[in-house]
Amino acid sequence: MGKEFIELFEQWAGTYDDSVTGHDIEYKEVFKHYDQLLQMVADRSFGHVLEFGPGTGNLTAKLIDKGLKVTGMEPSPSMRKIAIQKLGDQAHIFDGDFLTFPNDQTYDTVVSSYAFHHLTDEEKSIAIAKYGNLLASGGKIVFADTMYESAKSYKSAIEKAKEDGFHNLAEDLQREYYTTIPFLKGLLEQNRFTAKFEQVNDFVWIMEGVKK
Repeated sequence: MGKEFIELFEQWAGTYDDSVTGHDIEYKEVFKHYDQLLQMVADRSFGHVLEFGPGTGNLTAKLIDKGLKVTGMEPSPSMRKIAIQKLGDQAHIFDGDFLTFPNDQTYDTVVSSYAFHHLTDEEKSIAIAKYGNLLASGGKIVFADTMYESAKSYKSAIEKAKEDGFHNLAEDLQREYYTTIPFLKGLLEQNRFTAKFEQVNDFVWIMEGVKK
């Protein structure tokens, strides 16, 4: 699951925090309102949080600041190392991913930021089903990620990136597995979650599912 992207994140780890603060012009709009966006995810979380793709630990820090217990699953060794250095003994971040994680514990919230698009739609389906079986009634999924209202709007985003001369962004949008809100809404509802979506910038939405 998403293992094909690990080398990319190994190379990106050292400059990731610069990217999210707007230093990379191509991705400036992708990471617009980044700090606010992560806080929105943290504010919607409770209890024992299972975080997928914590990267350098930026969302993890906000969850910890809220007083929540966090178990993180990060497949990139370099990203994991930075997060642990940043968070010290507050960090509980292990080698794992959206489909590989300790399931012998009880979790209340499953969170992720800028990572769910590394899964194919088939893998997304498997993942949401796993979380549906993992969470009790009232448990939550809160994901912040790039997603689109329709296949047409997804295609338009790729064309706009090309027109703007943002070739790396255009390549990224075509290489990874971005999907649509109707698809994700269907997955949540099939697995006994309510579904709510809130747009934060031109690329990223907050997807919130509450287990019935």
